[in-house]
Amino acid sequence: MSYLALKYLHILSMVLLFGTGLGSAFYKWMADRSRNLEHIAITNRNVVLADWIFTTPTVIFQPVSGIWLAYLAGIPLATNWISISLALYVLAGICWIPVVWLQIRMSKLADAALETKSPLNEDYWRYARLWFWLGVPAFSSMVLVVFLMVFKSI
Repeated sequence: MSYLALKYLHILSMVLLFGTGLGSAFYKWMADRSRNLEHIAITNRNVVLADWIFTTPTVIFQPVSGIWLAYLAGIPLATNWISISLALYVLAGICWIPVVWLQIRMSKLADAALETKSPLNEDYWRYARLWFWLGVPAFSSMVLVVFLMVFKSI
C-alpha cells in the first residue's frame, strides 16, 4: 500500500474514531439528562452498537496504521511527538476499556427498567457518572493525539 493511501485511511479512521466517540458521548449524555427512560434505553443500545461497528475497528487500525506510516516515512517511534501520541493513546485506551463495560451494563440496566416499567436504579446513575469522568481524560488525550498527528511537533 502506498504511503498516501495509508495516510488517507489513517486520517479517515481518526475522523471516525473521534467523531463516533464525541457523537456517542453527546447523545448518551443528552439522553441521560432527559430522564426519559425509553430515550435512554434506545440511546444506550445505539452507543454500544456504534462502539462495535465504528470505534473498535478504528481503535485497532489507528496504532497499526500510525506505526506503519512512521516506518514508511523512516521516522523512529522514539520521536517525541510519536512516543507522546502513543502514550496518550494508551491512556485513552485504559479509560475506554471500562467505558465499554459501563456502556454495556448501563444498556442492560436501562432495558431492564424499561421492560419492568421501573425507574433507573442508583447503579445506573453511578455508572453514568463514572462513564462521564472516564471520558474526560480519554477525550482530552485524543484531542492531544490529533494535535500531535497534524502538527508533528512538541
